[in-house]
Amino acid sequence: MATEIIMPKLGLTMTEGTVFEWIKNEGDEVKKGEIVATINSEKLTADVDAPADGTLIKIVVPEGEDAKCKEPIGYIGAAGEKIGEGSASEQVQTPEKETVSSENNAGEPAKPGEDEPKKSDMQMGTSRIFITPLARKIAEDKGLDYRQIKGTGGNGRITRRDVENYVPAEQPAITAAETAIAGAGLTGMRQIIAQRMMNSLQNTAQVTLQRKADITNLMAFRKDLKQKVNQSLVDGQLSITTLVAKAVILALKDTPTMNAWYRDGKYEQVDSVNIGMAVALDEGLVVPVVKEAGSMTLTELGRSLNTVITNAREGTLDSSAYSGGTFTISNLGRSGIEYFTPVINQPEIGILGVGTLLNELAFGEDQEIKQLSKLPLSLTFDHQIIDGAPAADFLAEIISYLEDPYTLML
Repeated sequence: MATEIIMPKLGLTMTEGTVFEWIKNEGDEVKKGEIVATINSEKLTADVDAPADGTLIKIVVPEGEDAKCKEPIGYIGAAGEKIGEGSASEQVQTPEKETVSSENNAGEPAKPGEDEPKKSDMQMGTSRIFITPLARKIAEDKGLDYRQIKGTGGNGRITRRDVENYVPAEQPAITAAETAIAGAGLTGMRQIIAQRMMNSLQNTAQVTLQRKADITNLMAFRKDLKQKVNQSLVDGQLSITTLVAKAVILALKDTPTMNAWYRDGKYEQVDSVNIGMAVALDEGLVVPVVKEAGSMTLTELGRSLNTVITNAREGTLDSSAYSGGTFTISNLGRSGIEYFTPVINQPEIGILGVGTLLNELAFGEDQEIKQLSKLPLSLTFDHQIIDGAPAADFLAEIISYLEDPYTLML
């Protein structure tokens, strides 16, 4: 009996993935655990291993096409074995996977999982239009008539790639620009990042506030604590990254409206504080998440941040650690950047950008010149959910904790 090769679920929010490449071809012999394909989802590219020994007898989802999580993308079995009627491989070609528009079904109620035929579809006569739900959504968002698009998938099905590459004759310049914005011409993680960044900018009202935190006392506090502690501090508990993260966590507890998600038109406050940390890789940007960060001590927080950042860079971090974040921190301090406009990591509603540490001269109360340590901070928030004044108060709360370092120990 044939064994299914399943589209894996890489994170809590993942509902479908794209087959990026088939490493094996139909008819190739495979061993259990051998890589047969790679898939893309969210910001991840993952390998799919063979679940059993045998022959790759059927590829159900070709390269560039999508499949829902836990659905088969291929089958492994004995050489020459056929997939039986009514199997999952046949279901991929049915309207439950595709949107089928035909005059013949105009009078029939929609089955579970099918899109209800539109009036424009029913006027097509007896011609059948096969299109994936994602491709149809993209076409509608772009204002395209998908009936004019030639499908390259199975049974002439219109795929996401077909829609993104389609250029109407009457609007070549505009559509070409839209296609480029959607990530056309890019592959792998870079394409996913491009699409997610544009989705974030198009679906949120992003505003950025910027202020400097005076961390002179914080820097003195770090130096003093390092000298007084009788053990080496190797877990990063006194790093700027950890201390900023702790200040953000405390501010989120004080301002629970910021510790939330906004997706599918619904706003949801989240009880646990899950901090995402933007990490730059050669392939692109990823955001590993420290779960339940609100209950951690500085040492636990520093150790957890070090672990997820290191594992993300080495490519060994479990896929579940890339989802579930409620607020993200992006640090460009090492690059010498002062202020920037970080892009919200949806469905979160806020992200904090951390700039490079600055030394500034100022007059003290005794009119003597002294050196201050200033940290530039950039808070981007979704103005659909949070107004400017409460967002400014939230940023001020973060700065308050950084400027009173002993509160970070509580």
